[in-house]
Amino acid sequence: MKYRLEWYHKLKSNEKVQFSSEWVSGETAIEIGEELEQSGKITDLYFYDEKGTSWILKEMRKLLTEIEEDPHEIIVFFDGGFQKETNEAGLGAVIFFKQGKKKYRIRANERFNEMETNNEAEYAAFYYALNILEDLGVKHLSCEFKGDSQVVLKQLEGDWPCYEATLNRWLDRIEEKIKALGLIPKYTVIPRKENKEADKLATQALEGKEIFAKTLIL
Repeated sequence: MKYRLEWYHKLKSNEKVQFSSEWVSGETAIEIGEELEQSGKITDLYFYDEKGTSWILKEMRKLLTEIEEDPHEIIVFFDGGFQKETNEAGLGAVIFFKQGKKKYRIRANERFNEMETNNEAEYAAFYYALNILEDLGVKHLSCEFKGDSQVVLKQLEGDWPCYEATLNRWLDRIEEKIKALGLIPKYTVIPRKENKEADKLATQALEGKEIFAKTLIL
């Protein structure tokens, strides 16, 4: 989750001027807030999350202590592979997140039957990644989803219409899951070369190689 600070700066004339920060991590937000308060020149300091909820500095410290051990700062890479001959899909997901002071990476894949198109495989891969987030206990957080499927990400973002009934059913399932988890999604289209790891996992799934690995990033 990202946070934005708002505060008033007191001038010598006693006039107050309002300022706000960029979106920053919780740790950075608290550091900025503490330095601002130590200056003795500010009033009405508030922290806002991406949902618009506000906290004072004391509440922010407590909030971050409570969520420190929960997964956060989540980035998801997804990719789907499709075999026309067998109507099977390989689903690949790579998830980066912080937990406490440590960073982790999950690499996972799955083979899925009864697919019709490559686009459907991409949707299935996205939904597969959401299920992993649910198993991790991720709720009410901002998550960035990265993939090389413009169709999936632009349709999820609402920029492109979806006319295919099969894909619309996947759209509905994904949107329902995002809503149930209370996620704040950000969709980023990336070149295929930046999605190699998820692509490899999807290919390995089609080859029958099942993978689920959680790694501490040093």
